[in-house]
Amino acid sequence: LNHETRLTMRIVISNQSGKPIYEQIEDQIKTAILSGQLKVNEQLPSIRSLAKDLRISVITTTRAYHELEAAGFITNVQGKGAYVLGQDSALVKENALREIETYLNQAIDTAKIARIAPEELHTMLDTLMHTEGDTDNDN
Repeated sequence: LNHETRLTMRIVISNQSGKPIYEQIEDQIKTAILSGQLKVNEQLPSIRSLAKDLRISVITTTRAYHELEAAGFITNVQGKGAYVLGQDSALVKENALREIETYLNQAIDTAKIARIAPEELHTMLDTLMHTEGDTDNDN
């Protein structure tokens, strides 16, 4: 019973990103689920095999899977592995808005300290939305 599941996607770890590795894994799996690249009920690789494939600690992959489960993206079935859950689009949007709000509050706090005008922040947000969105939509 040594059947290992392979991801239908490739996870790329960057040491230059400044983001913890578990977050990089979590973000890439979330994106693959939301885009439909990973299908509902699709089995993910075991924590150990993913750690081995990525040459990282089992602790790191465990944390990524726990975060994905807590956010409702996957479920861990005891003795069977991790599976992709169906996504309620309203719930996904609500979670995204909550996460965005956290980042925007941090940006606003930084802007206040630096005495950056709200108009400048609006301009920056508009610019980022248009430049980032253009590149992200070209899968």
